[in-house]
Amino acid sequence: MGFGNVGTRQIAEAAGRDDPTAIATARRALFWGTLGLAVLGGLALWTFRALVAKHLLGDPSQARLVGCLAPAVALTVATASQGALLTGLRRIGDLARVQVAGSVLATALGLAALWAWGQAGIVAYVIAAPLAAFVFGHLFVARLPKVRGSGGGLPALADQWRTLARLGAAFMVAGLAGTAGQLLVRTLVQRELGPEALGQFQAAWALSMTYIGFVLGAMGTDYYPRLTAVIADPAAVNRLVNQQTEVALLLATPVLLATLALAPWVVRLLYSAEFGEAASVLRWQVLGDFLKVASWPLGFILLASGAGRTFMVTEWLAVISFVLFTWLALPWMGVTATGLAFLGMYMILLPMVYALARRRTGFTWDRAVAWHLLLAFIAALGLAGVAEWSPVAAALAGVPLAGVAGVYSAARLGRMASLGGGLGNAFIAIQQGLKKTKVWRG
Repeated sequence: MGFGNVGTRQIAEAAGRDDPTAIATARRALFWGTLGLAVLGGLALWTFRALVAKHLLGDPSQARLVGCLAPAVALTVATASQGALLTGLRRIGDLARVQVAGSVLATALGLAALWAWGQAGIVAYVIAAPLAAFVFGHLFVARLPKVRGSGGGLPALADQWRTLARLGAAFMVAGLAGTAGQLLVRTLVQRELGPEALGQFQAAWALSMTYIGFVLGAMGTDYYPRLTAVIADPAAVNRLVNQQTEVALLLATPVLLATLALAPWVVRLLYSAEFGEAASVLRWQVLGDFLKVASWPLGFILLASGAGRTFMVTEWLAVISFVLFTWLALPWMGVTATGLAFLGMYMILLPMVYALARRRTGFTWDRAVAWHLLLAFIAALGLAGVAEWSPVAAALAGVPLAGVAGVYSAARLGRMASLGGGLGNAFIAIQQGLKKTKVWRG
């Protein structure tokens, strides 16, 4: 129901105002609201276990095992409230410890279940992950300092629940857009080109999303609550969005350029030579990733502002364009059309969220950020063009270019973090060199 996103927003907003009563109310509302959803989710799976077994698994005899997954559903929902609370209070270290420790414990429990019970241990394996995450989440949430506010009465909780439900529903529908879009595109590829083409698309998609998802997801854990805390101050919002955009570009550019340059070999290394066509899809998707990195911090302005409907509309328009471009281009481009459609989606989404951010806070990119995005995208576009002509030439040109971008990014990040030493001095030297060539405008 989107309670995780909205709960993070409500808690971070109250913490930004340093309002103990509001923090206590938001925490209680998130706890009891999520508890109710956890119970309902578990009961729903248990109640409809026969239907799920029949229609999703095609085997009514599996109904009992499906019903045994009900605790996993309840624990997953409950764990989301713990993550929302830790994120909203910016307990990033605790959140990382929960995820790492939970993953280690889940792996140990799951493998032990499979080793001891074989196929019968699959249910235990599935339950192990949410169980471990819940246990460690509870341990760290229990250690949080007790809030000083009373938390208000039932009317205050009811107000919080209305906000959670209203905004959460919009965010949930927006999240469904991505799932629905993926399902439709995979259906189109499967129907028009067959299962082998679908495998090519899935391989390229996994490679494209893994690194970007890791970078953006990790940064969003801290960025979202910080942005929510200052959302009433447009100047602070614009400064934070520019900083986050620059950091995201610095972290992403070297790896994306290297992926473009080495796409055929990356695909062959991680899959096999039979997935060669995925390299072409991957190049288009990497171009789209540059625009995704730029649009990602802007979208959080809508989340932090509580503009659930606007966020939902932008997500659906972007996904509709992705599906439409794929449908139109598949007949004459084959599976490569999915990569082109991904780029087209972000060519629509980026101007849209930029305009919405400008309307809400008067946002504009700093010159340094705009130049970084422009130069990185032009370099990526050039590499993609060379790769279509000669993959070897693209590798020979792209690997040194990615190395230079990596050195610059490390130096700039070191300077931004006030590390000094070699990194900071390296950035100063690079900046002075760029000023002499009149490229630097930041």
